[in-house]
Amino acid sequence: MAQLEPLALQIQAAGASLVYVAAEKRAGFFKPGQFLAQHPVSFPFLLDEDRAVTKAYGVYHRLGKDAINIARPATFVVDGRSIVRLVYVGAQQTDRAPAEDIMRALREAAKIQQLSNLGIE
Repeated sequence: MAQLEPLALQIQAAGASLVYVAAEKRAGFFKPGQFLAQHPVSFPFLLDEDRAVTKAYGVYHRLGKDAINIARPATFVVDGRSIVRLVYVGAQQTDRAPAEDIMRALREAAKIQQLSNLGIE
């Protein structure tokens, strides 16, 4: 979140949206409700309390040296035609997709969408 919030206007300018997903219970250890109240974010935030989303995307992390019953940090860029343009799954809890890679994938998806809108495939 912290790496992408400063890019919120650029993300919106690329015609994109962002959804944060956290494999955390509302009253869990990290108290996400309190955190979000103190650190508002620009995009929707889903608390994946039953881990259904993180399991569906293959990033659920049951047990590891730095994780218990949460998700690996992951970034997916999906374009308007539901084509996945970027997948980044962190190897550990501090591993995040480089912001430059995310923005590049968003710009490419936006360019392809514009060409598609013009009837150019």
